[in-house]
Formats: sequence, structure tokens, C-alpha cells
Amino acid sequence: MTAPTKPPHSSPADAASGPRHGERPSCAPAHGTPAGEISGIHLHSPVIDWFDDHARDLPWRRPEAGAWGVMVSEFMLQQTPVSRVLPVYEEWLARWPRPADLAAEAPGEAVRAWGRLGYPRRALRLHGAAVAITERHGGDVPSDHAQLLALPGIGEYTAAAVASFAYGQRHAVLDTNVRRVFARAVTGVQYPPNATTAAERKLARALLPEDEGTAARWAAASMELGALVCTARNESCHRCPIAAQCAWRVAGKPEHDGPPRRGQTYAGTDRQVRGKLLAVLRDAHAPVPQAALDRVWHEPVQRARALDGLVADGLVEPLPGGLYRLPLT
Repeated sequence: MTAPTKPPHSSPADAASGPRHGERPSCAPAHGTPAGEISGIHLHSPVIDWFDDHARDLPWRRPEAGAWGVMVSEFMLQQTPVSRVLPVYEEWLARWPRPADLAAEAPGEAVRAWGRLGYPRRALRLHGAAVAITERHGGDVPSDHAQLLALPGIGEYTAAAVASFAYGQRHAVLDTNVRRVFARAVTGVQYPPNATTAAERKLARALLPEDEGTAARWAAASMELGALVCTARNESCHRCPIAAQCAWRVAGKPEHDGPPRRGQTYAGTDRQVRGKLLAVLRDAHAPVPQAALDRVWHEPVQRARALDGLVADGLVEPLPGGLYRLPLT
């Protein structure tokens, strides 16, 4: 979700090897795709051309964002909509424009600045990655995929996304949006599996264009298509550049017949209680007494469980005298 909007201005790799707008990219045909009839060569050009015309102008797609801006956005955008990320992202980069700036702060400040984005362990992981980048790579986000993957808090998706979107490299970038596009357009089913499978990874690699810059462009374009057009509900097939080739649409849009789709609940969960406890600590600039935390939730057993979980996750630091604060180390 973070690649630059126009290929000539994205990265040296894009500028050197990416196709001009309207040219057909050099493509690697898909081998053994589940649908058996559609291959990357039929998909790349229309999807990339659509992206050239319809990509959102997002700050992490601008050249000045750099690799650090891309990495920050990737951490923030996990399971969080763009509208919620934008203000936090802008404040974060204004305060910590380089990894070393964040690394110099206490991890609790990262948790405080994370605000209400949710899943605050991402803030600790991003802080840990910033410390490692500063210590191992002189403060510059590495371009090598293996070095990215070796950073704390970085998994396969994030490493591939940063290498692709920040450095124009050829990697399969599989988020929920891309998986849904591939499931429908190529496999002919409404939804992908609940968890990414080896078959999906194999398909994503088979669909990658051979040219590095074009592959990076394809990764961003297929992701944007899933976010804006091929959405989980109320998909806009009339706006889709590959509707005519889409295996699911051609088959009459058969209903999902796999395992039930997992819904996310929040109200009344431990996650909600954790969020309320963290909100008190974020707003306080001195240690908080237990009594102040007790007021945020009426059920003492669940409240204690949530607080214990925050401490175990390193998001809250207990102090003598029944006081609590965001972590300093």
C-alpha cells in the first residue's frame, strides 16, 4: 500500500528499468496457476495503467518519504485503515524523521505517539527496528531483503514491502488486498484462505513481472486495486481494469464455500480493556497509581488480566508502590 504513485519518480530502480506509461511490461507467465487459463502477462499492463491513473496521493508514496517513511507506514497500516493512519504518520515523521531519532527515545514514547491506532505492540516493534537500524546499518534502512528480515519486528510481508516499495526490487508482496485480487482474478474464488498458504505464495511469485521496476509497480498496483475496487464487500467490477479476465466474475461470482470468514470483535474484549488502560498511561507524564487504572473498567478479573498482559508484552512497566508507567527501556 505504499509504493510511489508514478514510476519515474519512485526509486532509481524504477527509473532505470520500469516501463513508460502505456508500454507492455516484460512479464513472467504464471505456471500452474489454479485457474489454468489466466497468466500475469494478461494482467500486468491493465492493472498498472489503472494504477497510474487512480492511485491515491499518500505521503508514504512521495519521493521525500524515503525508505524510513515506507517502513513506518507499513507498520501502521497493518489491520488499520488509511484514514486513521494519516494523522499519526504525519506526526510521527515530523518528530522522528530518521530511525536514529526514534531510537534515541524511550520505547514508551513510541507507544505514547502510537495513540489509538490499535495493536500497540507494533509501536514497540518499530522502535526495536529503529534501534537495530541505527546500530547495525548506520541509521539507514537497509535495502537488502535478508537484512530487512533480520530486523526485530520485521516479517516476510514487511521486508518484501519495504524492499519493493522503497527500493524498487522484485518481491511478491502479499497483503490481504493482493490475496483477494489473486483469489478472484486467477483462482476464481470469492475470498482467499484465512491464512496465507504456500500455494498463494507460489502463485504470487509466478505472477511477478521479470523486470524489477515493473514488478515493484505491479505489487503496488495490485494492492491498490484490492483496496479501492476489488474490496471484500460491494466490489466495483464495473471499475475494474481486469473484469473481463477475472475468473470469479466469469464464473458468475460463486459464493464463498470455505471456512467462515473471521470477524473482528472489540466491545467487551480484553483488547478493549487494554486500550483503556493504555490511554490513561499515554495521557500521563508521571507514574500512574493502581487506583487510576482501576477506574477504567468495572470488572476486576478482566481488568487485572488485561494489565498483566500489557506488562508481559512490555507495553507497561510496573513500579514499586503500585505505580505504572510506559516503558523507559
